[in-house]
Amino acid sequence: MLTPETGHHTVPDNAQPARAGLTANEAAVRLANDGPNLLPGAAPKTAWAIVIDVLREPMFLMLLTAGGIYLLLGDRAEALFLLAFVFVVIGITLAQERKTQRALESLRDLSAPRALVIRDGQEQRIAGRDVVRGDLLVLHEGDRIAADAQLVGGQLDVDESLLTGEAVPVSKLSDTKLHAPAIPGEGGGATLFASTVVTKGVGLAVVQATGARTAVGGIGAALAGTAEVDSGLQRASRRLIRNLTVVALLLALALVLVSWLWDGRSPLEGLLAGIALAMAILPEEIPVILTVFLALGAWRLSKSRVLTRRVPAVEALGAITVLAVDKTGTLTQNRMQVAELAAGDAVFQSSASDLPEHFHTLVEFAMLATPLDPFDPMEKAIQGFGHTRLANTEHVHDDRSPAHQYDLARDILAITRVFADTRPDTYVLATKGAPEAVADLCHLPAPARAAIQQQVEAMATRGLRVLGVARGSWQAPTPGAPWPASQHDFDFTFLGLIGLLDPPRPEVPAAIAECRAAGVRVVMMTGDHPATARAIAAQVGLSDRAEVVTGPELAALDDAALRERLRRVDVCARLAPEHKLRLVRALQADGQVVAMTGDGVNDAPALKAADVGIAMGERGTDVAREAAALVLLDDSFASIVQAIRGGRRIFDNITKATRFVFAVHMPIIALALLPALLHWPVLLLPVHIVLLELLIDPACSIVFEAEPAAADLMRRPPRSLSASPFTLGNIGYALVQGLGIAAVLLAGHALLHHFTTWSEADLRLVVFTALVLALFLLILANRDLAHAALANLRGDNPWLARMFVGVALVLAAVMLIPGLRAVMGFASVSLPPLAAALGLLIACGLWLQTLRWADGWRLHWTPA
Repeated sequence: MLTPETGHHTVPDNAQPARAGLTANEAAVRLANDGPNLLPGAAPKTAWAIVIDVLREPMFLMLLTAGGIYLLLGDRAEALFLLAFVFVVIGITLAQERKTQRALESLRDLSAPRALVIRDGQEQRIAGRDVVRGDLLVLHEGDRIAADAQLVGGQLDVDESLLTGEAVPVSKLSDTKLHAPAIPGEGGGATLFASTVVTKGVGLAVVQATGARTAVGGIGAALAGTAEVDSGLQRASRRLIRNLTVVALLLALALVLVSWLWDGRSPLEGLLAGIALAMAILPEEIPVILTVFLALGAWRLSKSRVLTRRVPAVEALGAITVLAVDKTGTLTQNRMQVAELAAGDAVFQSSASDLPEHFHTLVEFAMLATPLDPFDPMEKAIQGFGHTRLANTEHVHDDRSPAHQYDLARDILAITRVFADTRPDTYVLATKGAPEAVADLCHLPAPARAAIQQQVEAMATRGLRVLGVARGSWQAPTPGAPWPASQHDFDFTFLGLIGLLDPPRPEVPAAIAECRAAGVRVVMMTGDHPATARAIAAQVGLSDRAEVVTGPELAALDDAALRERLRRVDVCARLAPEHKLRLVRALQADGQVVAMTGDGVNDAPALKAADVGIAMGERGTDVAREAAALVLLDDSFASIVQAIRGGRRIFDNITKATRFVFAVHMPIIALALLPALLHWPVLLLPVHIVLLELLIDPACSIVFEAEPAAADLMRRPPRSLSASPFTLGNIGYALVQGLGIAAVLLAGHALLHHFTTWSEADLRLVVFTALVLALFLLILANRDLAHAALANLRGDNPWLARMFVGVALVLAAVMLIPGLRAVMGFASVSLPPLAAALGLLIACGLWLQTLRWADGWRLHWTPA
């Protein structure tokens, strides 16, 4: 049965042949023999391919060039040291790439298609890759078929456009005689093909071929993997890096000419200075930041039971302003139970022990209108209640199969099952559905309908989902006469109402309160009665507004009126799936960034249209999951809020890392450029910059990625969808940070050069030591702009202490190991230069704190 809320079918009683499927041992043997059920895919990038990609980067081409120049100048130690660092950087890049690749591969494994199979006589949900020949597949509307199979029970409509290009579904009829595969696109056969989609019906099928042996597997490399689409931030960063590369090369060329023509240096020495400047300007860490942060962020979300099917969707999470969510299973537990019965004026509460006799017929026909082994939670609750309360009575008909069935239709929200009676050509009908639809089928007079509606309203205000039940009979005019075209062609008798309760999830009220504090509005979308939806909304704290918009009302409104109505309505009831798409577009047209949940085939267009489509992992169809950007593995609303928090944290940390990168590059650029222009000795050579890059890369991709969420993260309003870490405000603040540190270091160098007799090696040691320690100071300062740098030494980031130890070890190595010290051009370590470096570091800290005071003063005196 297709329900307004779940969008699922249940397996017809006559579509379930008695089959136990394979045993677990048989499946394991076949999986070992045939291999996993996987289509030919793109092989993971090899280590050699990653190395080639790394060596193509401008930064590494410049490093190799600098190493060659050192060899030409006869400085073999410097050349070998520099080239050794090239390999170290390649190693770090390989590790980062592998870590990112493993995260993405784990996400792909989680997002792989699933299959419902019968093994050892039990239904089991398994990964599609584990399906083997002989498996018995249970197929429902919306499922993507996991392997080539033969339909042996039920009837299906299947979309085979992947193989044929034809968008019209083809019908499949069950056949117990397994025969050779048919041609894709031909209707009437029993052969099902892997990767096609069930659009209607329910059935059982025996797997005939898996993996590369399927029809779609024969297509070959055309379907080899799905490439990840770059996010907006990644595209923006690529443009930024491209522009900065041009600027870096032009400035480097200018510096080469100035050093050669004006400063009298040799062309090779000038070229070294130019390479050092270009390396200092290029923030090549930015692409690494975005790739690593988004991939690992998606992996972290999967630990919170939220699967990211498209990594760029992580960006949009922090910008969500409206959450449009289903009620059943998302806000509620999706554990329906019959709570109340109403037959005429009599009411029965399920808490009572014995079911009175005059309710037996109501429950009996509710059960007859429900498949014996249903999928829908409401139908499971009805069957379970009936078997418990009518046990050992004549009212339970487990052996009866329907002769015909009328499914739910858009104009008739009710289902009717037809059973053969004891008399020839006579049939008994059992109907259940929306109370107003069932009352309409019974052709009741207006007063009776009003009384029923009053009962429905009363039950709905108690949070119950209400179904009407009716019985009917039909005498075929002639033997074998065709079934009437519509349920309206029968005569029905109204039996009563069944009220079902689906209790809210206990964690939902707190999660909704967190959304409200974060400026995210929650809108409920449901197929339920308006009063039921309103009652649940009040219970979970979603809304205390009485106004509800229904599907029919929505259809009567034009777009402008709908946008206006949605500004004051939080609950949308009696919705059909097509209404959800219009709601999403209306909210987006009103300037909202919309996340929407869905589970059915008909939800797919709305999931695609939403800024962040969220499919249900437990009860959702394969089609919905493939249309969505995120999948809730536990169907919990609280997991959506966790995802929003995670998305905000990821964007926050990208912003911090970007600010740090631009801040730390400014003193490097200044120390590479200004000494050449001021006729000073060279302070930074390519070997120094490579060493700094070895420290900057882990700081960006490890330390800032591991930053915990800010305490006020979910008390901020959503950011703009067009917001970027590359805004003038963020980059400008970073440049001011870096320029101040550059000024301190250059001024310190000038003062020490003027007032001391220290050698060039002593001065380089002082400036470089202060620069490396200032790098760590910038990490602390950019963790949280609201606090002083040293106040950010808190221990909630496990990588911070490791980074500090790493910086200290690198400094100690280049200062204390004679060979490394000579290559770096440092003097022997003594107390006065170290004291001078500490003084410069303190001055850098004072500059950063002054910036913080100035920024706080500006915010304090800026009118709101």
